[in-house]
Amino acid sequence: MSGTVNVVDVGYAQTGASVNTDTLGMREMQQRVFAKRDARRLLIKAPPASGKSRALMFVGLDKLYNQGRKKIIVAVPERSIGASFSSTKLTSHGFFADWDVKSERNLCTPGSSSGKVNAFVDFLHSTDPILVCTHATLRFAFERLAPEQFNGTVLAIDEFHHVSADIENSRLGALLRDVMAGSDVHIVAMTGSYFRGDTVPVLSAEDEARFTPVTFNYYDQLNGYRHLKSLGIGHHFYQGRYTDAIGEVLDLDKKTIVHIPNVNSGESTKDKIEEVGFIIDTIGDVLDTEPDTGIIRIRRADNGQVLRVADLVDDADQKKRADTLHYLSTVAAKDPDGVDIIIALGMAKEGFDWPFAEHALTVGYRASLTEIIQIIGRVTRDSPGKTHAQFTNLLAEPDAVQGEVKVSVNNVLKAITASLLMEQVLAQNFKFKSKRGNDDAPEPGTIKIKGFKEPSTERVKQIVETDLNDLKANILQDETFAKAAAGSVDPETTNKVLIPKIIRDRYPDLDDEQVEELRQQVVVDSVIKNGEVREVGDKRFIKMADTFVNIDDININLIDTVNPFQRAFEVMSKSVTPSVLRIISDAITATRVDISEEEALALFPKIQNWVKVNGGRPNVRSDDPTEKRYAEALLFLQRRKQQRLAEQRATEDEIH
Repeated sequence: MSGTVNVVDVGYAQTGASVNTDTLGMREMQQRVFAKRDARRLLIKAPPASGKSRALMFVGLDKLYNQGRKKIIVAVPERSIGASFSSTKLTSHGFFADWDVKSERNLCTPGSSSGKVNAFVDFLHSTDPILVCTHATLRFAFERLAPEQFNGTVLAIDEFHHVSADIENSRLGALLRDVMAGSDVHIVAMTGSYFRGDTVPVLSAEDEARFTPVTFNYYDQLNGYRHLKSLGIGHHFYQGRYTDAIGEVLDLDKKTIVHIPNVNSGESTKDKIEEVGFIIDTIGDVLDTEPDTGIIRIRRADNGQVLRVADLVDDADQKKRADTLHYLSTVAAKDPDGVDIIIALGMAKEGFDWPFAEHALTVGYRASLTEIIQIIGRVTRDSPGKTHAQFTNLLAEPDAVQGEVKVSVNNVLKAITASLLMEQVLAQNFKFKSKRGNDDAPEPGTIKIKGFKEPSTERVKQIVETDLNDLKANILQDETFAKAAAGSVDPETTNKVLIPKIIRDRYPDLDDEQVEELRQQVVVDSVIKNGEVREVGDKRFIKMADTFVNIDDININLIDTVNPFQRAFEVMSKSVTPSVLRIISDAITATRVDISEEEALALFPKIQNWVKVNGGRPNVRSDDPTEKRYAEALLFLQRRKQQRLAEQRATEDEIH
């Protein structure tokens, strides 16, 4: 069994900037949001623990007192998150008003949906200013309301990634569009992750253009902490059942959240209660279960220390579970000795607050990047005594004798690419400029690159500033790209053919020049963030493709020869056995990158232009990746034309 190897290992400066407050009691992210408080539609993208709920309070109260709004409606995805928006004394920290929610206007409490809807409608006709409810209550209430009844309100939607641009399948998305079109409502949308697991965009490009974005990146958040110094993201591979291997990665000295696999996944034993029992046996011997909290006290097998464990998997006794959740949100959230390990299935992720958590141990591949970010976000909160946070993904090794080897390999590839995205999100951000002549004067946080095309339009600038990670998520979730990134396609084809195709799919409004500008930004940003930077004297060198290059000498052509996402696969090769690595490599080779009809048709105008310029057809054996791809597209289109002619003749023969 091989050990855990971190794909991501990021260190932070502990500047304190992101947690220090100003004279109004606002932290850095909240100051940025408040500066845009007059916007009618705000879209806040900020990490877990950056203070989004309080940012909404500041903006909402300003809209009530200074912008003529009459009511604020806050909608959260589940009842437990409603506590983040309960009454809060803000004046004691310098703000001009307090956030005051009457108990009857907090609808995140037990009760029937019909009762909640009645209370929602009653609120709209009352003089009370603030209501907190779930997404479901908002949806059900809207079925009884006309959009114009939201005139004069501020509608705040927490965990905004639950919205979808898919009108047919997203009732919350449809509600949002209807209320925006039919009332003067102000929207405040908040999310810690803008990635949806189904790859459907949260908003259409047209709708998103109507929002004022405020982005606070993960690096700024974590770099500005006082206590947390580093974050690791790694994988541990096992054979057989995960319950036999979990003891190898469950560090009983760390405050840990264990996320067991969904019962429908390949990693599950199909008996979630028995799985919890195995984990408890790995820890030690059960002493008792506290009747008031549901906390299980276990004596460690190795040193006799008593650990406090919360079981959020067993849902047979709803009262016991509610007691445990209440204990975790009140006592354990403030007392470092309140709980040591939480075992969860589908819980303890979104909006869950346990600042002392150090290790997220997650069994099985998670299809949703949102879910991964939420899980990691539980352990990246700043807390005294916590210097390192760790996310470990326990994955089944692909086995050649299994019938599901292809599925298993795909899951491994996707888990690795998810880690790559997190590395991109968590790394320091740079600005890139074109290097012209001898303008060698260094600018802090800026890297100059020969031949680099800077954004020429406001549209491309806006995507670079607020949407680059979301675009990378699209790229890394693309099945073709995952295989290409693993080395089955040369870097130039990856950079110059596959990435532009994905950009065109996501942003059909961009022309070829804008696509190229955005492509360069993605590739340069990814290569630099994945590269190891060293300073020697007054010079900086970056490691690209196993060679250290002076940053002052890099150019776009050199960067295009580097696979921007290959390093993680090199790390993976150290954490699995040679035989498993061969299984993964063989599976990738067997499913070589093919061309789709859509891509071939999109390339055809460029192929025609290429033929005019070069005086001949592109060669499929060319060393130039662009020419080779053009040739493949042309061959594909010729085959399709021949097939259609054959089908047409067959149809004509039948008629005659």
